[in-house]
Amino acid sequence: MTMRDTDRALVQAASAVAKLRCRSAAHTVAAAARTTDGRVVSGVDVVHDSAGACAEVIVVGSAATQGVQDLETIVTVGDRGRSLLTPCGSCQRLLADRFPALRVIVGPLGDPRVVPVAELPTAHHPT
Repeated sequence: MTMRDTDRALVQAASAVAKLRCRSAAHTVAAAARTTDGRVVSGVDVVHDSAGACAEVIVVGSAATQGVQDLETIVTVGDRGRSLLTPCGSCQRLLADRFPALRVIVGPLGDPRVVPVAELPTAHHPT
């Protein structure tokens, strides 16, 4: 799938959230998603020894809180916005089940690409 200008803007939005909010061991990954009506929903992971939640899960919950029924594209960034991450296996399953037409931005930050959620290679990232 081809990267659109709106995809590049989504990467920039997620990177900005990561740079601003991922400054401790409690928050290390950020994600941003574009809704089908063009809104952007973002979130950061929650790391804790008793439980935690990936940034993608936080984004899905935030979107639901805002009444969003469908997400179009999502991107996950780590290292304070300096790298793109592939959603972990659990997040891939959640995203594919909830949003089967979801586009996911992956790859190196300098050369990102878009893949359908169903075609993601399983990967793990820190939560």
